[in-house]
Amino acid sequence: MNALRFRPAADADLATVVRLRDDAARWMLAQGVTGQWLPGELGVDHFRRIMENGEVWLAKAADRVVGAWELWWEDEEAWGAQPPTAGYVHRLMVDHSGVPAGTGRKLLRMAERRVAEAGRSLVRLDCLADNAPLNAYYLDAGYRIVGRKEGKPQPGGAPKSFTLLEKPLEDSP
Repeated sequence: MNALRFRPAADADLATVVRLRDDAARWMLAQGVTGQWLPGELGVDHFRRIMENGEVWLAKAADRVVGAWELWWEDEEAWGAQPPTAGYVHRLMVDHSGVPAGTGRKLLRMAERRVAEAGRSLVRLDCLADNAPLNAYYLDAGYRIVGRKEGKPQPGGAPKSFTLLEKPLEDSP
């Protein structure tokens, strides 16, 4: 696969991000991961709203979008009111139809770099509490569990319980 290039998403990319998210949801279901994401849960309006208050990033290889993630600058629903010391990664997704192993980790490292560039010293994220493989994935990436959020509201779905994880950024300004 060609080297990954990263850039913020634009309005013209929103349909691509929705497709990528739906494809990732279908992939999860095919792997037996239920309760995490469902196709059709999030549309263009969701990602446009995130772009107004945060960032949506794309990863491209050649001319093809192979991954994306959301970066928020606050997340009171999960973390409560916090000082501006963290960036919050949401909806890290890759196109599983043709990316090599480790692509998701590259996206996560780029998100961490972006948080450090913004002058924040922590990256925080949450994942479904009963998704053991995903929790293990983030622990292996250097995150540590710092709590649990019960009954977190979900766009398009019922509230769920999440593991709260964070990672200090040693290279932050």
